[in-house]
Amino acid sequence: MTNKKYLPSVIVLYLNYFLHGVGCSILGQAVIKEALAGSWNVEVMAITAISAALGLGRLIALPFAGPLSDKLGRRVSVVIGGLSYAIYLIGLAMAFNAGGGAGYRIAYVCAIVGGIANSFLDTGIYPAVAEIIHKAPGVATMGIKFAIAISQMLLPFFLGVTVAQTATGTSYNRLFYICGICYLVLMALIIFFPLPDSDKNKAAEKKEGLIESIKHTKFSAGSIALILIGFTCTGTFQLWLNCAQNFAKDVVGWEDPSIMQSFYSIGTILALIVTAFLTRKIKDVRFILIYPVICLVTLVAVLMVPSQAMCKAGAFLIGWAGAGGLLQIATSVCNMLFPKIKGTVTALVMIASSLCNYTILTAAAQMTPSGVMIMNIVLTAIGVLLGLFVNKNYAKMLASAEE
Repeated sequence: MTNKKYLPSVIVLYLNYFLHGVGCSILGQAVIKEALAGSWNVEVMAITAISAALGLGRLIALPFAGPLSDKLGRRVSVVIGGLSYAIYLIGLAMAFNAGGGAGYRIAYVCAIVGGIANSFLDTGIYPAVAEIIHKAPGVATMGIKFAIAISQMLLPFFLGVTVAQTATGTSYNRLFYICGICYLVLMALIIFFPLPDSDKNKAAEKKEGLIESIKHTKFSAGSIALILIGFTCTGTFQLWLNCAQNFAKDVVGWEDPSIMQSFYSIGTILALIVTAFLTRKIKDVRFILIYPVICLVTLVAVLMVPSQAMCKAGAFLIGWAGAGGLLQIATSVCNMLFPKIKGTVTALVMIASSLCNYTILTAAAQMTPSGVMIMNIVLTAIGVLLGLFVNKNYAKMLASAEE
């Protein structure tokens, strides 16, 4: 770390993502879906549309969030993100109490605001932690994923201690309110805590918007491939998370494959710890090829030899190589190649990731579990080819960045 004075700042930045781990997962929990559906008198699956609104909000904000982070500073982006996330979480609690159609509409709007919040946190915090821990930017950004993974692992406990019975049924509003208030506290702290980009004299430095940044930046085929990896690597773990248990039930005949989630989470957390040490010996860019290859071999093995043991092993390995920081490493490498527009390139990678969430999962909803597995294999294979291309041209790309 460059300076001990930034230690409180980096802790606050990571705590934002600890809370985000709850915020981005909460609507996917069965008990939450049932509670909200009961309050609003809708089908449980209708809550999925609220989750989709998070992705919509991300896509709306990402083109503007990146340039704003580069132009006005990381602090402004983090404050906007924290305030928006508080609106999203507290708004969900208010929507639960509203009941009926009104509550559903309020929640949908709040979820869009939550997606916007995610965009501003991404384009503010990713560059900020990379600037603070500049000697190991890959480790810095993987710390974000670690904070998310820990909170997701603890989420069942959080749900258990915040559940309450109301006149309208089971409520988890306490959790929404607590997380929303915590975001407001973190937002207040980051206003006063020091950040590297704020300490530099940038008064005379003119910043550009998204279009200008892209127009005046030379994107090589390798850098475009690196941004596209944001799409492919997201597809690998999102398709597994959303559809692998259906594959285990339909193809393997496994009645209750929910234990796969535990193997997946363990793989993710272990990967974050081990990869953090490996990146000290191995260049970050190498993992952009190594990890997709592991995912590809794993997916093919699960498809060709379907069994409970293979599904458990597959969940662990996809958690490790697919969700264990690959997106964060790709973002970190992009930041190293484009040091003057870190917020903008972070936005480009996250736009690719968000597009994947929306398009690939929409396509998967119309397919069989086996078809989804095949699609995942194809998408991951494309990711391997992109990783190979980036690694082959990395020296040339790095030299260009230094110039």
